[in-house]
Amino acid sequence: MDKVLDGIRVLDWTVFQQGPIATMLLGDMGADVIKIEERVGGDMARGMMRMGGAIATTHFGQRNVYFEMANRNKRSLALDLSKEKGKEILCRLVSKSDVFVHNFRSETVQKLGLDYATLSKYNPRLIYAGCSGWGPRGPDRDAPAFDFAAMARSGFVNMVTEPGRQPWVPVAGIADQMGAITTTLGVVSALLARERTGIGQEINTSLLGGISYLLHMNLGFHKMAGIGTQWIRRERTGNPLYNYYLCGDNRWIALVNLTPDPRWPALCRAMGLEHLEKDPRFDNMDHRQANAEQLIKILDERFATRTSHEWAKILREHDLIFSMVNSVEEFSNDPQPLANGYLVEYDHPMWGKTTMPGFPIDFTRTPSSIDRPAPELGQHTEEILIDILGYTWADIAALKGEQVI
Repeated sequence: MDKVLDGIRVLDWTVFQQGPIATMLLGDMGADVIKIEERVGGDMARGMMRMGGAIATTHFGQRNVYFEMANRNKRSLALDLSKEKGKEILCRLVSKSDVFVHNFRSETVQKLGLDYATLSKYNPRLIYAGCSGWGPRGPDRDAPAFDFAAMARSGFVNMVTEPGRQPWVPVAGIADQMGAITTTLGVVSALLARERTGIGQEINTSLLGGISYLLHMNLGFHKMAGIGTQWIRRERTGNPLYNYYLCGDNRWIALVNLTPDPRWPALCRAMGLEHLEKDPRFDNMDHRQANAEQLIKILDERFATRTSHEWAKILREHDLIFSMVNSVEEFSNDPQPLANGYLVEYDHPMWGKTTMPGFPIDFTRTPSSIDRPAPELGQHTEEILIDILGYTWADIAALKGEQVI
């Protein structure tokens, strides 16, 4: 075995981000992912030429970064599922596949006869993953949803918005990404269960479920301890060693010392504030909390005397926990994610040498990799029909004439 999921075939009937990212992760781990797309137009994400007002295309025509990021390591089969011969092709593929993933509303799935009850007849060992907006049960199970709706409903937007300010409008697809990760976890877990029991099953994930789990601790504190979301201004935070500070070069640095008492002497030495170590206002966590505004003001003044890079060197020498507050652009040039494969260099056949987000797990014996770029619409249709299903070129010509493929 070269990769974790070598030998596993995944049918990807998904669009936009939540579903495609999930199947992309499966493809990164070695699965043969076949992307089932509308015969004309394909995945609607192919037309996402702007993101947050920014142009997402390149000088290579209709290729766009949004689609590329979610669909590498896949083959594309362009198919008209509204026609019986199109559904016949899909059902034959189901009988020769391990996983089927979709993120369409249940009414669309039922109308086309692509529900679990139907497809499992062709393959009882099938792992069938449905990615919805709100989950498979409840009053809104069939309501439409997108990423931002789940972030808004879950409390995430409120949590990251300063009280009194208008809500923050994120553009990064956080709920989509979390929904994708939970879908991938579900598929891999179901494959393991099938390995042990021989039984396939239906799994369901959602945007709301993924973002809810991202808020796991916040929800738990509220429901179990009655502690709601707290927005505390940095000038009044209860732990000044867990706070942001502006350095002399106008860049922020984050101290992240969650257990402050053992770190307090080292911070005093690092900041040249040894005289404060035994100061009764600051000599333990309770005293620092009671006098937080005074200490934060002192630390603000000290951090302003050096650049962020100078302070980073000093804090590192004293084994204090900290981080630069980077932009995404700065992070993309950070040697740490590059060293660990969180960002990887890839020689794209159209764009040339570029850098892409990598796979977040390091398998020492079965490493993941980027083996192919996102496919052109229907790029592998003939290949899939001939190699997997045994169609002839005459069959393919007939299917094209009937506008099935």
